Amino acid sequence: MTARQDASNEDSVADFERELAMLLDCLPQRFADAVAREQGDDDLLEVVLDLGRLPEARFAERAVALTDDEVTEADLEHVTVLVGEFGGDNRAGLERTLHRISAIRNRSGAVVGLTCRVGRAVHGSAGAIEDIILSGKSVLLVGRPGVGKTTMLRETARVLADRADKRVIIVDTSNEIAGDGDIPHPAIGRARRLQVAMPSRQHAVMIEAVENHMPEVIIIDEMGTEAEALAARTIAERGVQLIATAHGNTLENLLANPTLADLVGGVHTVTLSDEEARRRRTQKTVLERRAPPTFDALAEIQSWACVAVHHDVAQTVDRVLRGQTAMPEIRTLMPDGAIERSHAIAPKNAPPASTMHVREPNGEASRQANRTLRVFPFGVSTDRLASEGRMSGLGVVTVDAPDSADVVVTTKAHYRRRPQPILAAEGLGKPVYVLRRNTLDQIRYFLRSLADLDTTTDDATVAAAVSEAEAGIERISRGEHSVELAPQSAFVRRIQHRVAERARRRSVSVGREPERRVTILDS
Repeated sequence: MTARQDASNEDSVADFERELAMLLDCLPQRFADAVAREQGDDDLLEVVLDLGRLPEARFAERAVALTDDEVTEADLEHVTVLVGEFGGDNRAGLERTLHRISAIRNRSGAVVGLTCRVGRAVHGSAGAIEDIILSGKSVLLVGRPGVGKTTMLRETARVLADRADKRVIIVDTSNEIAGDGDIPHPAIGRARRLQVAMPSRQHAVMIEAVENHMPEVIIIDEMGTEAEALAARTIAERGVQLIATAHGNTLENLLANPTLADLVGGVHTVTLSDEEARRRRTQKTVLERRAPPTFDALAEIQSWACVAVHHDVAQTVDRVLRGQTAMPEIRTLMPDGAIERSHAIAPKNAPPASTMHVREPNGEASRQANRTLRVFPFGVSTDRLASEGRMSGLGVVTVDAPDSADVVVTTKAHYRRRPQPILAAEGLGKPVYVLRRNTLDQIRYFLRSLADLDTTTDDATVAAAVSEAEAGIERISRGEHSVELAPQSAFVRRIQHRVAERARRRSVSVGREPERRVTILDS
C-alpha cells in the first residue's frame, strides 16, 4: 500500500469518526455515553429506541442493551427535534452525513420508535464487480436488508464518476446514497445527485434525469414499483447504463415478483407445438421469458465481501424457467483487495426439473449399490430417507456432516440459498443430489438413481475413459471439428460429458446401445 493510500485511509477513518460523533450527539447523553463504552473495535450498525423498552445498540456480531431504564417519550422527542423533519417515507438524516434515522409511528402519527442507522462510505466495497460496471453493462444488485447494497451502490457511483470519468446521475429517493442536505456527501465523488421529494415520484425523477441532464450512467436505490421498472426499461432503451438495487435476495425472487419481474425480462405462458414439447421433454404449456432483460448482469450480494454474479441475465432466466439450476460465478473480495473466483458448472445430463437435478462438481457419482451408503441429508427428512433406504435394499445410513458422507441430498429450495454445508460438500467433491421437494416420491427417485448406477465398471476403465475424453478435448483445441470416443456404458458416458463440460466444450451421445458413445464438438 502506498503512502498516498495510507493517508487516504486515515482521512476516511477521521471523517467517519467525525460523522459518527454527529449521530451520537443527537442521542440523549446517557445513551451516547453507553454506545461509546460498548463500541470498542466492533462496527456499530444502528441504535434502536422503542418507547417503553430498553435502548439497544446493534453491532456487526452482537446486540446490547445500553441502559437499565426504558426509553421515554422525552428521549424520542430529543432525537426527533435534533434530526429535523421526516419525509413521506418516515426517514430523516443529518446534513453532510450518510446516517439514516427512521421513525415508527402509532395510529395517530406520534413517533413511538426510532432506528438510527449508521451510514459508512467504504472505499473498495465495489471491488468484486468493478470490472463489470466499468465494462458499461447495466447491473442490478439484490440481497437481504443490511447486507451492503447501498454501500456498494455509493462506491460504484464514485468509481464511475472519478475513475471512469463518466457523467453519473444518482436518483436519491431518501438521500441515503449521497446523504442529507443540499450538498452531496464526498463519498459519491464527482457524481451528481437528484433528490426525490416523495418516494412515489421516483419513476418520474428517473425519466427527468435522462431527459434533462444527459447522463451516461444512472444510479438508483431500492426499485420497488412497476412504474419504476417501466422507467428503468425506458432508460435502458435509450442507451444509458443503469446500476440499481431492488428488493429481493436472488434472481429467482425477482422472477416470482410480478411487480419487478420485468427487470429481468418478465415471464409469460407459452403453448408449444407437439413436436417442440417432445423435443424439450416438457408439457405443452411452459413458462418463458417475455422480453429482453432491462439489466445485462445481476449480482446477488451474499455478504460484504462475497457476491454471486450472473453475467448474462437473459441466459440465466431461460435456464431457471426451464427448471435448470442457475450457476453464478462466486466472487470473494480478499483482505488484500484480490478477487477469488469460483464457478460451479452444471452437469450436462441432469434429469429434467420435473423430477430431480443432480450436481456433481468434481467427477463421477458414487457407485454405492451393494454396500452401505452414507448420506448427508440437508432439508430432507431423515426418517423417510432411512425407511425408504431399507425398503430399497441399499442400506442407507444418514450422517451429520458432508465430509463423512458418500453423497449429499437436499431440496431445490435449500440448494438455491447456497448454505455452508452444501458449499462444503461441493468443495470436497461430494455428489450433491437436488430434489424438487422433500416428498416420498422424490426420495424414492433419488434412491432409484443410486441403485441404477453402473457398479460393474472398474476404476481402471473409468480412468482410461477420462483420459480419452481429455485427449479428445486437446484434439478439438488443435482445430478438429469433432472427436468421437469409444463406446461406453451410460455411467462412463456421464463422466465423459462432465469432463467436456469442465473444459467448456459441447458433447453429445450418439449411436445405440451397446455401441452408444460420446462425441466432443468444437462449438
